[in-house]
Amino acid sequence: MSNGETKLVKYFMAKAKLSRSKFPIGIGDDMAQMRLPRGDSVLITTDMLLDGTHFDTKKHSLEKIGYKSMAASLSDCAAMATIPLAAVVAVALPRNFGTQNLKKLHKGILKAAKKYNCPLVGGDMTSWNKPLAINVTMLSTVAKTKPVKRSTAKIGDLICVTGTLGGSLTRKHLNFEPRLKESLEIAKAGANSMMDLSDGLSTDLNHICRLSKKGAIVEANKIPISKTAKGVNGALNDGEDFELLFTIPAKNFEKLKKLWRFKTKITAVGKITKEKNVKIEMPNGNIADLIPGGYDHLA
Repeated sequence: MSNGETKLVKYFMAKAKLSRSKFPIGIGDDMAQMRLPRGDSVLITTDMLLDGTHFDTKKHSLEKIGYKSMAASLSDCAAMATIPLAAVVAVALPRNFGTQNLKKLHKGILKAAKKYNCPLVGGDMTSWNKPLAINVTMLSTVAKTKPVKRSTAKIGDLICVTGTLGGSLTRKHLNFEPRLKESLEIAKAGANSMMDLSDGLSTDLNHICRLSKKGAIVEANKIPISKTAKGVNGALNDGEDFELLFTIPAKNFEKLKKLWRFKTKITAVGKITKEKNVKIEMPNGNIADLIPGGYDHLA
């Protein structure tokens, strides 16, 4: 999240003045939580994907674009260790998009909906003289554990990630798997904070630290780098990995590793510190500020 975007989110949070009793989790996290009259709660997220930014209709199939649009919101559910309930999708279609193209897009949306048990229950369609835009709004519910927030990292927590990072634009950003099942196990093991890696490790870790009012030190040689990434820099800044970034006490992480049953690996890459800055230790031993270098929504 860029400095400009961070300031805007703070502004929105201040203006919202939400009741914590009604909205335990509000603006600034992967999903907002709302309490229902009988004591239950539901979480909600919305994501807009744009042609030319999140996908390219000249290069990518409409089915893959549809899948990604759903999977990105499902990844938000995973980010907070919640269980998807249902989704609605609104699309702004270019003029003369056509029924057959819409069916291809719909097929991709349904593929993700069925695979991750999140029914598509409605939406909206309109057309305009602009490129394709897709907006997914998704509801989820809490698991046996509480939703895991971004703002609750603790001093001494290990900083961990699932999978490998970087190089997503070669292929992964269109066919990734939201880490829904993995997130529930991570939460059950006692993770203190979590989010999905959509803007890059350098940016998203800074986000957790800012909200948690903590610092961090990352060890570059421990970062699991994708085969398609261009070194550490790519793993830090490419974005759209849609892996999980979480912090967890060291003893809990050791237990989690012993019980881990997924093919997706988990890796500790650093530690949360009391100093309110984020650092990276390079392979040569030099320590530098970890500057957010991932995707900037307001650039």
